[in-house]
Amino acid sequence: MHNEFTAIIERDGDWFIAYSPEMPGANGQGKTKDECLSNLARAIDLIMEDRREDALRSIPADALREMVSVG
Repeated sequence: MHNEFTAIIERDGDWFIAYSPEMPGANGQGKTKDECLSNLARAIDLIMEDRREDALRSIPADALREMVSVG
């Protein structure tokens, strides 16, 4: 699945910090911009994985499940 999110990047001394307004709670930091963005991407991935698992717990066992592509 391919998803794109906005990354807001700021400097804090020697560190880069980033967050995504589309994914509340996701943030990253790093000594380089690339490290910061990589950490933000991992945070977004973990949040999406958790939300998907949480949502699927309540699906009835006899319900049909299929994937749909967006974008």
